[in-house]
Amino acid sequence: MKRWVIILIVAGALVAGYFGVQAYRQAQAQMSIEDLQTEIINKGDLTATVGATGSVRSNQTALLSFQTSGTVDFVYTELGERVSEGVVLAALKRSSLSSQIILAEAELVSAKRALEDLQDSTQASAAAQLALAQAVDVLEDAEYVKYVRQEGYRASSDTIKAAEANLLLANEEVDVAQQRYDHATGDASRALAFSNLAAAKTRRDSIQRNLNWYLGSPTDGEQALLDADVAIAEARLADAQREWERVKDGPNPDDIRAAEARVAASEATLAIARITAPFSGSITSVDVMVGDIVTPGTPAFRINDLSHLMVDVEVSEVDINRVALGQSVTMNFDAVLDRVYSGVVAEIGLVGVSLQGVVSFPVTVEVIDADEAIKPGMTAAVNIIVEKIANVVLIPNRAVRVQDGERVVYLLVNGVITETPVELGATSDLYSEVVEGDMTVGEEIILNPPSVIFEAGEPPAFVGGMR
Repeated sequence: MKRWVIILIVAGALVAGYFGVQAYRQAQAQMSIEDLQTEIINKGDLTATVGATGSVRSNQTALLSFQTSGTVDFVYTELGERVSEGVVLAALKRSSLSSQIILAEAELVSAKRALEDLQDSTQASAAAQLALAQAVDVLEDAEYVKYVRQEGYRASSDTIKAAEANLLLANEEVDVAQQRYDHATGDASRALAFSNLAAAKTRRDSIQRNLNWYLGSPTDGEQALLDADVAIAEARLADAQREWERVKDGPNPDDIRAAEARVAASEATLAIARITAPFSGSITSVDVMVGDIVTPGTPAFRINDLSHLMVDVEVSEVDINRVALGQSVTMNFDAVLDRVYSGVVAEIGLVGVSLQGVVSFPVTVEVIDADEAIKPGMTAAVNIIVEKIANVVLIPNRAVRVQDGERVVYLLVNGVITETPVELGATSDLYSEVVEGDMTVGEEIILNPPSVIFEAGEPPAFVGGMR
């Protein structure tokens, strides 16, 4: 009897303990649910971004130094001043320069004058035209002489007939003069007759030579000289023609380039005695003063183009294919806490860089609304907007957990915590697009599910249980 009493007491204690534990667990579960943070699932627009951190730099920067030795004569700018491209920033005293640089000034004047004469003068074309005309005349004369000295072309038929007739008459004059000489008496008469005979023979011989020339042909030596005269005239005409072609339409481009090169060489020699701005920008460093003695390489100025500020960042290989030129960018600066700046992707590196096994690609962003608060060297948090989608189901990123390699979320449905697998699409800093998952707009999603859910073994008995 006593043993049954003990059994009943123990059984009663166990039943009471069981219901007590159940009540405790239900109370704890109710308290856990009451502590949950939830958010209503909605549709909305999502802006997907790729984040990175980088530093600001100017679009262009240059360190300027002297290229020759000398004494600084003038410094034409000061720190912070904005200058235009080509403006002289500093110059050396002329008396402290080498003779080569000083003489370059005279050489520059001469080279410029020669270039102007070449560009503006018509003397060269006029001289070439005259030389061409003269060469044509010389060739025509040489060809004519060669032609008229060939056999059969030395005289016309009338000229030959006239010469033959003159030769016949001349022979008759010689015969008459010979007879008069033969019959002359007295010294005076014979002398006069001999003189007339000699003159008649001279005329006859001249006519005979002319006739022989008319009917003859040039010797080998004469022909060689005639051919040589024509060849020389042709060569001179070809030279004159080439020169005329070279200058008839104005100065020869090669001559112009040569003259311009001489001007440029003199200007380059003079330029080493001064420092000029290579581009428009602001003077960010001045390291020389009037009277300083400098040598080649002595630093003088630093110039930065602050009109365009750039931010260089490194983007992971996982995200680089989502980044494209022209994409919009938002930026935050540690030094400017109360403003978000805008930018655009200006350049994307084609080759990745591996650092400690992590591959990233350089990306350059241009700040499009920069102001004086932003300075080169500042740190910027960059968000590249890679995608914008509208009217999609969104869930908070903080609600997503990974369970057995799968993304899951926890919904609170009628007081019951429900685990739901989810597939995500585009993601922003706070929200992600739901591509696939058993959830609807208006349901409550848990932002801070109890950690006990992720422990091994059976979950606690929440109100309504788990499913």
